[in-house]
Amino acid sequence: MPLACALFFLKVPAQVPDTPMKDIAGFKEKLVTMSSRVNTIESDFVQVKNLSVLANKITSRGNFCYRKENNIRWEYLQPYRYLIIISNGKIFIKEDKSQKQYDIQSNKMFQEMNKFISGCIQGDILKNDKEFRVEYFEDDKNYFVSLVPHAEKMREMLNEVQIWFSRNDLTVSRITMIEAGGDYTKIEFTNKKLNTDIPLEKFSFK
Repeated sequence: MPLACALFFLKVPAQVPDTPMKDIAGFKEKLVTMSSRVNTIESDFVQVKNLSVLANKITSRGNFCYRKENNIRWEYLQPYRYLIIISNGKIFIKEDKSQKQYDIQSNKMFQEMNKFISGCIQGDILKNDKEFRVEYFEDDKNYFVSLVPHAEKMREMLNEVQIWFSRNDLTVSRITMIEAGGDYTKIEFTNKKLNTDIPLEKFSFK
């Protein structure tokens, strides 16, 4: 599976909250507080990718780990094994016996992906209103944020980003990225554990 498919979980006709958020400033403040208190996140995830060229959706399952600062591990377990690690300014990809390593600084796309993923996890992306038009909604279970890129170049690839934040702990419970062409990928996070002891070796490229 190419890196773009793995990280750009990219038309989703799913039901989304349509009630405007009443207290945006309060939501942002709570998000900053939560982010400052969370050092690690462990979670299971289910990724559903919809491609117009395929009759059936592609569903994958795996484990996600995050450790400050900017250490990220995506481990796909079903229906195939695939590993992505982002750490120390590098991206490591392992599939079967194939292993590849990239320097984030050497590739603008990798830089943007790293910034975006970390921003979603830590909530920093909501501060970036120069790059996105941001709209805020809510329901009884979630805060919902829609981000639409301003830059025409980015809109050629990405039409909208949808992020669900759980009301219980303000962590991300779902991310959907919608491509300009209408395809999408949705990732839902379950069984989240905060501030567990995740060894740094978990993000090693060995």
